[in-house]
Amino acid sequence: MKTLSNPIMVRMAIVLFSTGFAFWVATLLLRRMRRLLTEESLVIDAAPEPEQFPLRTYNAVIQQLKQQKHELLSTHLVERRRAKTSENISAAVLANLSSGVLFFTTNGLVRNANSAARNILGFASLMGMSISELFRDAKVTSSSSRGSQETLTAVVQTCLHPLNLQQQGASQSVEADYLTPSGERRTFEITISPVSTPSGEILGAACLITDKTEFAAIQRLHQLQGEMSAEMALALRSSVSTISSYAQQLAVSRDPTMVRQLAVDIVSEAADLDHTIGGFLAGGKKAAKAAGA
Repeated sequence: MKTLSNPIMVRMAIVLFSTGFAFWVATLLLRRMRRLLTEESLVIDAAPEPEQFPLRTYNAVIQQLKQQKHELLSTHLVERRRAKTSENISAAVLANLSSGVLFFTTNGLVRNANSAARNILGFASLMGMSISELFRDAKVTSSSSRGSQETLTAVVQTCLHPLNLQQQGASQSVEADYLTPSGERRTFEITISPVSTPSGEILGAACLITDKTEFAAIQRLHQLQGEMSAEMALALRSSVSTISSYAQQLAVSRDPTMVRQLAVDIVSEAADLDHTIGGFLAGGKKAAKAAGA
């Protein structure tokens, strides 16, 4: 009791209590200030400064452009592979065609030709040749147009005229006799058609050449055989008529001299007929060989 009633002890207790209360209040204030500072730092980190927006936007655009560039490159590679495949298929198809294919540019030079065209025309290479160098003095034998020129060179040059090339879908077919550089005679049909892009730009003209040499030889052979057959039929008819007349006279004749003469005439006419038939067969064989050559 004396201790509690001691003023010094009372003061010390009050000071101790005040100090503890102050420490507790200070601790609460420090905790609150720390929480506020943490929240402010989070807000500052979450909300970037205004000068950081352009940099982040620029980086985002750069990343997007890089991704688009990669996609474009991938698409370009796919298209190139597809175009290469299509080009290879087209080249393979042209190389295996039995008909010749030529492509003339608007200035009249050969831009492309397949192997069949080189074989038909008799050149090892056709690239860069002009129309006059290629067809020279080849003659047109028939044409689908009425006003066709005499030479194949003139026909093709007319088809390559800008006004004619602008007539989309307009094509012309002609047949011509052609002499190769090695001296071989060829007969072929050539069809000239304009070539343009989907936008309508004229690129040149394509020529499809069909070798009809064997067909023309067969036609000539049939024509020759027809003429020979007509001549042979006339000769047979005349010989049979003559022999029939001699036989009728022989049947009614009683004169031995006349009978012998008629018999000799019949034998002679039969020999002439045999000679005519033999000549017809030999001529047919020669005509067949000439047509085949």
